[in-house]
Amino acid sequence: MSTTATDDAIVFIYATTPHEATAHTLAEALLEAHLIACANVLPGMSSLYRWGGKIARDREVVLILKTRADLADIAIAAARKLHPFETPAFVVLPTAGGSQPFLDWIRAETLHAMPASR
Repeated sequence: MSTTATDDAIVFIYATTPHEATAHTLAEALLEAHLIACANVLPGMSSLYRWGGKIARDREVVLILKTRADLADIAIAAARKLHPFETPAFVVLPTAGGSQPFLDWIRAETLHAMPASR
């Protein structure tokens, strides 16, 4: 397991979207641009939060994006352009290691990253 915090370290980007279709649109755009290697779409989350001075409750979809640390800001910027929320949740979570073949696969899949063109 690697624990080195370098630019090619693997990070997960946690995000939420209002619908499964939105999550798929974001993930596909980032995959096409090689900004991520993989996305997990987890529908059915219930969110409670304060917005506009009131407590709100909504159904949302969790989106977990797997990429390199040096691509995280670029991936978030590309996803933000396609995201319908005024203040979308994007949080970069570092990894402390894992299966080396899986981590190497993420690096290989993001080797030819380019700005998302959608």
